[in-house]
Amino acid sequence: MKIIMILTEALSLFKSLLNDLSEKRALVYLLTLAFAVTIASGFMLYMIDPDIHSPFDGIWSAWVTMTHVGFGDVVPTSFLGRLLSAALILFGLALFSMFTAIVSVTLIGKNRDTWGQNARQIEQDTSRIETEENQILHELARLHKRMTALEKKLSSDAGKNNP
Repeated sequence: MKIIMILTEALSLFKSLLNDLSEKRALVYLLTLAFAVTIASGFMLYMIDPDIHSPFDGIWSAWVTMTHVGFGDVVPTSFLGRLLSAALILFGLALFSMFTAIVSVTLIGKNRDTWGQNARQIEQDTSRIETEENQILHELARLHKRMTALEKKLSSDAGKNNP
């Protein structure tokens, strides 16, 4: 039963993350760029490499190269094909780095509002404590003056009683 509750909560968090990610324009741009580069480089691989026999094989090779899967079923053998594949490997690294950054910013942004509320509460509590400390210090100073005055009075009364 506990596992079902944990899975339900995990699914809820995942749905919330997907909802937040769907609002990110940067992610849409990144995915559009990834698909455009995949299709364009796939066609280029088809045109420049003799071992890639169809545009779909070129697109497939570009996709598995960019995602670092590398099945090895469609492999460029020409110098230009390998050079393009090397560029796709680097592009894939940058692509996944940016994707990870976008997801991280989304997750951190969800907690930023909570952190802001907590920070405001701490500021209010600190301000209240400072005010109360100032009141206590003021009262201590007042009591110190009264005590000093009483000590003077007692010492002067003691001096009068002891001739």
